[in-house]
Amino acid sequence: MSSVKIRKKAIVNQKECVACGCCVKVCPLGAISIFKGVFATVAYSKCIGCGKCASVCPASVIEMGEVI
Repeated sequence: MSSVKIRKKAIVNQKECVACGCCVKVCPLGAISIFKGVFATVAYSKCIGCGKCASVCPASVIEMGEVI
């Protein structure tokens, strides 16, 4: 058995995102950006799963989950 720990990452519901930018401001590693002013996107290679973005999202469209 492998003991690899899967770290949760920020997942944005892009259909519900209003691109307010609150998540971009709080991300400590700059893993979140606003795509063409429409919705937030997450660079999973940078995301450490701290959850700060999910906690400040006024629309509650960011959740922490496993990314394949």
